[in-house]
Amino acid sequence: MTERTTGPSTRTLLTALFTLAVLWFGGRSLVGQWDAVQSLRAGLSTQWGYVLLASAIVGVSYLVLIQTWRLTVGAWGETLGFATAARIWFVSNLGRYLPGKVWQIGAMGVMAQEAGVSSVAAIGSALVVSLVHLIIGFAVVGLTGRDLFLSIVPPGTPLTPVLTLAVVLVLLAPRLLPMAAMGASKVLRRPFSLPQLPARAIWVAVAGSAIAWVLFGLAFHLLGIGLLRHPTGDASDAIAVFTLSYLAGFLALIAPGGIGVREGVMALLLTRAGIATAAEATWLVVASRLWLTVLEILPGALLLTRSVRRPPDTSRSSA
Repeated sequence: MTERTTGPSTRTLLTALFTLAVLWFGGRSLVGQWDAVQSLRAGLSTQWGYVLLASAIVGVSYLVLIQTWRLTVGAWGETLGFATAARIWFVSNLGRYLPGKVWQIGAMGVMAQEAGVSSVAAIGSALVVSLVHLIIGFAVVGLTGRDLFLSIVPPGTPLTPVLTLAVVLVLLAPRLLPMAAMGASKVLRRPFSLPQLPARAIWVAVAGSAIAWVLFGLAFHLLGIGLLRHPTGDASDAIAVFTLSYLAGFLALIAPGGIGVREGVMALLLTRAGIATAAEATWLVVASRLWLTVLEILPGALLLTRSVRRPPDTSRSSA
């Protein structure tokens, strides 16, 4: 049986449709928040230096995640240049704003295959990094947010077992993640066999994810200072609040980009812990969603629009 390949015209059409769908869902989320942002901004003086610094830190965290994915791809014996990896990562990341959670990984597999990397390596590495990112996220929350949780959970709630479980999962990651990725591939109905990943590949993903979570949290801390002109708690509180709310949105399978879920958890944590008033929490939640949505959509949308306009290159360049 001969394998049917997708021609350049069909691929361009699918790319254009994907672009329109992403812009529709992502743009709708921005428009829906704009009126609230405008009303909340009245009477506030934004310190743009902090906002720009926070945005730059988010950009660095993206680069860390891209490099982490590249190094994990190497476990499959594949090579991917950083510029190509960045384009694939940013464009496929737009799939998070479509309903469902499989578009991002699927788009990553297709684009990586076009760049000369096997879809098995692309999707397998993406699954491994995603699973590591999830586990390390909860570990970061446990390490940075213990005091925060003690202020919002009922007295006597045991936190030690949760922290212990996070540590155990991290230590067992080299053995558990290949099996978990295999199960995820079956759920996605995209069966493929995973190689025996060296422990180094897992630890690279662990280190990259930990660095990225801390950078995201620090950026959120600086954003709060820039918007409210005073910090909402200390840096560790900001890391815990941002990470836990982001994880909640990620785990909400039916929420594109975690919209709604992330904001609800963030507002609850900020107000229950007493590190922000209800008005401050509302302003910070809405503004941070707008801020992150722009930072997530803009690079990928620009790269995707450029790839649609550019004629397809039939030659395969080395990464």
